[in-house]
Amino acid sequence: MPTRHSPDVVIIGAGVVGAACAYYAARSGLTVAVVDRGPVAGGTTGAGEGNLLVSDKEAGPELDLALLSTRLWRELSAALPPETEYEPKGGLVVAPDEPALQALRTFAEGQRKAGVTAAEIPADRLAELEPHLAPGLAGGFHYPQDAQVQPAQAAARLLAASGAALHLGEEVTAILRGPAGAVRGVRTPRRELLAPAVVNAAGTWGGEAARLAGVHLPVLPRRGFVLVTEPLPRVVRHKVYAADYIADVASGSAALQSSAVVEGTPGGPVLIGATRERVGFDRSLSTEALRRLAAQAAALFPVLAGVQVLRAYHGFRPYLPDHLPAIGPDPRVPGLHHACGHEGAGIGLAPATGALVAAALTGAEPPLDPAPFRPERDFGPADAPTQEQQS
Repeated sequence: MPTRHSPDVVIIGAGVVGAACAYYAARSGLTVAVVDRGPVAGGTTGAGEGNLLVSDKEAGPELDLALLSTRLWRELSAALPPETEYEPKGGLVVAPDEPALQALRTFAEGQRKAGVTAAEIPADRLAELEPHLAPGLAGGFHYPQDAQVQPAQAAARLLAASGAALHLGEEVTAILRGPAGAVRGVRTPRRELLAPAVVNAAGTWGGEAARLAGVHLPVLPRRGFVLVTEPLPRVVRHKVYAADYIADVASGSAALQSSAVVEGTPGGPVLIGATRERVGFDRSLSTEALRRLAAQAAALFPVLAGVQVLRAYHGFRPYLPDHLPAIGPDPRVPGLHHACGHEGAGIGLAPATGALVAAALTGAEPPLDPAPFRPERDFGPADAPTQEQQS
C-alpha cells in the first residue's frame, strides 16, 4: 500500500526548472515535495551547457523573463555554493559579413529598448575580446549580461537550499483529482503525495504530465548534441556564436539545424553546441550533427581544429510551437500549474519561472506579467497532438 504525505505543493521534475520552483515556493513559506522518475538533473538539465543568455532573445516576453532571471541568477550566485560555477563571462555574437552585421544591429536595437546591454565591436577589435577568433569577420556584438552555470550542480544546490522532500526514481503514474475536478496530489508506485497544488515541471515529458491531469499541452522534444574537448588553457573567454544561431533558436523547423556555440569552462574543456532537430525521442548518435558542429567550431576558432574531442552527449529540449514556455496555473484543472516548454533556455529562465510559479501558488504579486505564458493559450497550427509527441 503506498504511503501518504501531505506537503503544500508537489513538483513533478527535478531538473533546474523544478528545482527553481521548489526554491522560490519554499522561500514563500510553502512545504514542498519534488518527485522525478530519475535522478536530479537526469533529463534536459543534465544534457545542457548551462547557458544564461539574453543575447539570443528578441524583445518580447521571453526576453523580459530572461532579464528577470539574469538578476535572480546574480542573487543566487551569492546564496548558493561555489560548485554552481556561476560565471558572468559575457557573450560575443559575430557576423561573417556586412548584411549579417546589419541584421545584428537591428536586433540589438530592439533588445536595448528592453533593457539589454549590447555593444557593437568592430572587426579590428574582436581580437581584444577573443584573440583566437578566425580573421575576416565583419564585426560583432558583446553582451556582458550573458553568463553560465554548471546546470546539474545548479539544480542540486537549489533543491538542497529549498529543503524540499525528494522522491527520486519514482514515476508519477496519476495526478489525483477530487470530485469537483481539482488537484489533490499525485500517485507513484511507492506513495501518494497529497497536496492542493501540483506543478508540472517535467521538461520534455511535460505533455505527458499534462495528459495525466486530463489537459493538452503540446510539448515536443527537440534533440541537440554537444561536443566536449580535452582540457585546454582558456582559449575561449566568452560564450561565442555566429549570428545564424539566433535564427536557429527562433525556427520551428523539424530538420537538423546547427550553429556552433563555443565556450571555455573553469575546468578546461571547451563545450561546443548546438544542434536542433525534431526526431521524437530518438537517442541514436548523429554523425552528421557532430561533424557539422566540429567544422563550424573550427571555422570560428581555427585553434580548435587540431584539438581532441573527448566525448559527445545529447539531450532533448522541451519545445512548444510558439517558442514560449507554459508557466502558471491551468484554469482547466484547479490546482494544476505548469512550468515547462522552455526549449533550450530552461536553465537561464529557471529562476524567473520559479518566482512566477511561487507568486501564483501564494497569491502574491507576480514579478512580471504572466499573461504571455498562459498554459491554456492558443499555440498555433502546430497545437494538435502528433505522432511525434506519442513516440
